This record gives sequence, C-alpha cells and structure tokens, in this order.
Amino acid sequence: MNLSQRLLAEFTTEVVATRRVFDRVPEDQLSWKPHPKSMTLGQLALHIAQVPGGVATLISESPREVPVFRDGPQAADRAELHKNLDWSVETVTRLLTTWGDNGLKEEWRMESKGMPILTLPRIEMVRSTVLNHWYHHRGELMVYLRMLDVPLPAIYGPSADEDPFTRA
Repeated sequence: MNLSQRLLAEFTTEVVATRRVFDRVPEDQLSWKPHPKSMTLGQLALHIAQVPGGVATLISESPREVPVFRDGPQAADRAELHKNLDWSVETVTRLLTTWGDNGLKEEWRMESKGMPILTLPRIEMVRSTVLNHWYHHRGELMVYLRMLDVPLPAIYGPSADEDPFTRA
C-alpha cells in the first residue's frame, strides 16, 4: 500500500467515527457555546464537516494566498453536517487519488500578497491540517457534547457511555 492509499485508509476510518459523533449532536443545542470566545456547537460541527475537503482544495494548487478566516456559519441540523462531510469525503478521496505519492511529495506554498509564508511538502499539510487539525476539532466537539451531558460514542476505545468490547 502506497502513502496516498494509507492516508486514504486512515481518513476513511476516521470518517466513520466522525459520523458517529455527528449523530449525537443535539439539534436543539446548535447555538450553544461553552464560552463567549468559543464557536457555537453548530459552527464547530460544521467546521469539522468542511475542514478536510476545504483544506484539501486549498492545497490542491500552489502557490495559494493565505485564506481569510472568519466566524463560520452554523449548521441547521445533522443532515447538513452529513451532507458537508460527504462533500469532504468525495473531495479528499479524489485529490489523494489524483496526487498519489508524487503529488504528496511536491512542494506546496502559501503566500501573502506574493510573499512566501509557508513552504513544505503537500504531505505535511495533509497530515497536519486535513487530518490532525480535523481530529483536534472532533475532540473539542466531544468536550462540548460531554458538557451538554450527551452520551459519547466510542472512538479509539470505550467511552464512559459506550463500550463496543462488551456484550449486551
């Protein structure tokens, strides 16, 4: 299995876990946030749904201008989360397959008004932002859910609320 196939296999596994988390998001709490500086539950969840595809699109061309980051929109419901995650899955799958190992090793560059800001192999952006950044925010969403007393799904092992290793 080559590098792009391994990354796609990891991503595909994590998509399943992310869908389980999205299925727990309470639609009547989408505007809730734990702190005034925090995103709302609906903003964070939609961000998680869009990050993989959005970042993969960003790094598909080089050089790219530094994106403008704003407060993102809030999901209206779980269906919107799943629809956006479906888009991310299609986008990441297509781009990883297109890039292959050679495309992942290509140097990628971000600029600000023509000045280089960041230069690194595309694989480093895939690992750090398409995947690790995504996992970070999913963990943040799990904390939101715990604060709302929503039972958490098992991700890498049992949660306090779900143990896939025991028989009912």
